[in-house]
Amino acid sequence: MASMTIRNIDDQIKSRLRVQAARNGRSMEDEARDILRAALSTEAEASQQSLIGSIRRRIAPLGGVDLDLPARDAISDRVDLDA
Repeated sequence: MASMTIRNIDDQIKSRLRVQAARNGRSMEDEARDILRAALSTEAEASQQSLIGSIRRRIAPLGGVDLDLPARDAISDRVDLDA
């Protein structure tokens, strides 16, 4: 296993980590490992899903919408500004 040193941590962050670790009955090091593991596993799961798939799953229960699209006009002639 690899080891890592984290420098320049805000005193308030370190204090919150210490309190959270104590609440969970762990060392600060174990708590930091658990936080990193949870954060990175959530990110990995989210990145494996396609954006369009995520949007469809979220919108599908709401039903579809049919839009009336207006007819498109032909492209007009360019205006000659040099004349």
